[in-house]
Amino acid sequence: MAEEKCKKDAVCDTCNESSSCSQQEKEAHAQERLKSKLSHIQHRIMVMSGKGGVGKSTVSTNLAVALSLDGFNVGLLDADIHGPNIPKMLGIESKHVEGSDKGMIPVEVFPNLKVISMAFFIGDRDNPVVWRGPLKHGAISQFLGEVDWGNLDFLVVDLPPGTGDEPLSAAHLIKNVDGSIIVTTPQDVALLDSRKAVTFSRMLSIPVIGIVENMSGLECPHCHKEIPLFKIGGGEKAARDMKVPFLGRIPIDSEMVIDCDRGMPFVMAHPKSEAAKAFKEIAHRCKEYVGFKETEKQSEREKFPYHFKEQEVKR
Repeated sequence: MAEEKCKKDAVCDTCNESSSCSQQEKEAHAQERLKSKLSHIQHRIMVMSGKGGVGKSTVSTNLAVALSLDGFNVGLLDADIHGPNIPKMLGIESKHVEGSDKGMIPVEVFPNLKVISMAFFIGDRDNPVVWRGPLKHGAISQFLGEVDWGNLDFLVVDLPPGTGDEPLSAAHLIKNVDGSIIVTTPQDVALLDSRKAVTFSRMLSIPVIGIVENMSGLECPHCHKEIPLFKIGGGEKAARDMKVPFLGRIPIDSEMVIDCDRGMPFVMAHPKSEAAKAFKEIAHRCKEYVGFKETEKQSEREKFPYHFKEQEVKR
């Protein structure tokens, strides 16, 4: 294809002239398109965990929502190919991804928060994604290079647990990652793997923004004393041992389970709870880390979809 006819942001599959391009030209164009898309994303944050079941997707979701509540334009990329839960947590699992000549249009949660996830493409929620590494790499590449994210202040990438294909692909494709957030629970078994996630980040020259200790203590609903259900303080000790920042403790809150199941972000449903305050503090630490001292943007609360408006939260 003649170079002047090739639109940098266009997807080859939608181009009428793509049949005249060689495979090498298509691959070169894909690289240019990826570079172009990433140039519109100011800051890229990877949320990781060494082990499954520590609440990483809950942290990713509420971090993205907290940043958007501060008026930032945020993209949330669900890179957990085999277990994509982000749409469920945001109440958008029935939505569909539309297409344009610029690529896939991410699902809009509200005007300044957009989401892409494998959950939008698998049809029946019981359908498994039975893929090996190369296919997963291709999917993450498409989520980055073929999604019309627009201009973003933050892209939050929710990664599956471990240090395998998906984290490697995301780091390789994004290249300039601002930093990683490592989510763990306080018990020793989880901490063993979270320390590996810190080392993984260092091996790939990704700065570690900090460690988050999730499920850290439960307040008894009767006597209001703190119960160390999964211990307390393990994440803070790991951060100290690994010489990385500690971003805070998120206590167990039974309402969080209910909110995730009904597709309501916890930071919006219970903004005054201790857990919501912890999420907001993590968002604040991320803003400080990338250089935002004070948010100058105006919140767009009045533009939220109906199911996220305050009157809905009060029900």
